[in-house]
Amino acid sequence: MKLIIQIPCFDEAEQLPDTLADLPRELPGFDAVEWLVIDDGSTDETIEVARAGGVHHVVRLTNNKGLAAAFQAGLDACLKLGADVIVNTDADNQYFGGDIDKLVAPILAGDADMVVGDRETASIEHFSPLKKRLQRLGSAVVRRASGTDVPDTTSGFRAYNREAALQMQVVSKFTYTLETIIQAGKMLVAVEHVPIRTNEQTRAS
Repeated sequence: MKLIIQIPCFDEAEQLPDTLADLPRELPGFDAVEWLVIDDGSTDETIEVARAGGVHHVVRLTNNKGLAAAFQAGLDACLKLGADVIVNTDADNQYFGGDIDKLVAPILAGDADMVVGDRETASIEHFSPLKKRLQRLGSAVVRRASGTDVPDTTSGFRAYNREAALQMQVVSKFTYTLETIIQAGKMLVAVEHVPIRTNEQTRAS
């Protein structure tokens, strides 16, 4: 079993070392754990930092295509590399890499095809009251549209098994988070959610 952790990046040379330091090199249930960075047309040293940090694979987009395109490019690359499970995380070290085992557990148990990390946003101190309210409203709309019960639909910390990843086709130019949950619901992909931790804020959210 191969797990690939993908990280979409745009000008993340400063934050990326902390993100990589938080990621596992091995996990129970997997014979191999590999890292993949999608460089979305960065103008800084993101690629050099990624390689120096021990990233196994780098996908380079020649110009900035946006988060949604970078996410899809990552999925496509992970599938070509033979990933059985794909975890997506953000390059800004928002998500706690130590929770990846929790994220993949329902997939390894055969209980889910896709797992979304729940940040329990109501308890995040640096989220403004307005942001929390909008997040709740947006998640409610996505739950209704998808027929899922994911409480934190904008969370980018998520895992897919190979079958689920093969069905994802992101067409949005902006973000993949909401669209992929709706797609999963429409295609009857088994979607679960697990509580996750977040790291201390290092820049404006």
